[in-house]
Amino acid sequence: MDDVVKSLSQRLPSAADKRITRPTREEAEAAVRTLILWAGDDPRREGLKDTPKRVAKAFKELYSGYQDDPRDVLDKIFKEVEGYDDIVLVRDIPFYSHCEHHMVPFHGVAHIGYYPTKGVVGLSKLARLVEVYARRLQTQETMTAQIAQALEDALTPRGVAVLIEAEHMCMSMRGVHKAGAVTLTSQFSGVFKDNPAEQARFMSMVRHGKA
Repeated sequence: MDDVVKSLSQRLPSAADKRITRPTREEAEAAVRTLILWAGDDPRREGLKDTPKRVAKAFKELYSGYQDDPRDVLDKIFKEVEGYDDIVLVRDIPFYSHCEHHMVPFHGVAHIGYYPTKGVVGLSKLARLVEVYARRLQTQETMTAQIAQALEDALTPRGVAVLIEAEHMCMSMRGVHKAGAVTLTSQFSGVFKDNPAEQARFMSMVRHGKA
């Protein structure tokens, strides 16, 4: 399983960042009109006539992560931390993303911890990193691996721990219709992967706020 997740983390960032030929705004709006017709409604009626423009505008915001580079988010490292080398943890980072299989939302919280070596990044940068990857068409598994890999690449820490909890609307509002079901994914590296006690400490801090 670890090899599969590692493969995803190495493969998909480059795929997501690959430059593609984007359609024009007009072509995007035409596609929305086609989908409205496919759904069984009339895109010319009053309530829907401006919907293609609104959807195109919303897509620009919802999928803004394609325009962002995680290396830019983590480019500033603070080295003067008075010798601090214990765990840094930011928990309950809220996010909204879209499933790449159905383009239906999934949402939840991310918890990120790491043991610094050469320095730390601003705490808000961890939240920003989650946003970079959440605002793309995603799977929760891939997003978890991407966040962990980006921290590994930028900080070379002694270990990284990422835990994501999310509810997927493709399970809640369609398919099996199981509202409230929560999916958990995790990725550990370094001391978190090698030492079960460190994983337990991370989980305890996430759940109870104490080591």
